[in-house]
Amino acid sequence: MAPISAILTDIEGTTSSIAFVKDTLFPFAKAALEDFLATHAHDPEVIACLAEARRLANPGEDAPAALRRWMEEDAKVTPMKALQGLIWRQGYLDGRLEGHLWPDVAPCLRAWSRAGIGLHVYSSGSVSAQKLIFGHSVAGDLAPLFGGFFDTQVGGKREAASYAAIARGLHLSPSEILFLSDVAQELDAAATAGLLTCQLVRAADGTQPAPGHRQAADFPGVATLFGLPQPRGHTEGAAA
Repeated sequence: MAPISAILTDIEGTTSSIAFVKDTLFPFAKAALEDFLATHAHDPEVIACLAEARRLANPGEDAPAALRRWMEEDAKVTPMKALQGLIWRQGYLDGRLEGHLWPDVAPCLRAWSRAGIGLHVYSSGSVSAQKLIFGHSVAGDLAPLFGGFFDTQVGGKREAASYAAIARGLHLSPSEILFLSDVAQELDAAATAGLLTCQLVRAADGTQPAPGHRQAADFPGVATLFGLPQPRGHTEGAAA
């Protein structure tokens, strides 16, 4: 195995619980949508989201209606994801939201960063939303640990071309990058592009093991599998 120069991580189901995203973040954005659009109608970022939503909406469907529908469907549509990020930013800034991370995540991220391994995020949530969840996390501000944030602007997470594009953007060979996710189809796409892969199989999220990929129960388990630094004082975690 080539030395790992960079780690690319998913968020939901990987660094953070699925329940946090499904039961806290998504309902928060849905409940705040109407008021947020009314009070931020003249913000350039909101104007851009609405313009792109109008372009992608169904015939006869206005932008707010399309945004509501995409939220209900949990669609991977860029303007909706961007608007969610703006709504969440307001919630994080005023203290109504705090980003969930599994307790094993922050110590490993810090250990890997200290060792000179590049850390990057690839999530279907907007770059803005990614920075918020790590910047306002239960473990403090972890955003400075990351060198790159990638969202659906680079392509779909189940498309090999997206991972190839990320590798080119990082100026690394795909074989130097380890991708962490709980989703089999994402791992399959990353492997097709030549990345190393590891599935996080977190019992609390009910993740089912995916054949063809190495698996770990937590981030220390990832470190054990791939010979990465462990956090100080850690007793090795489970790996499968």
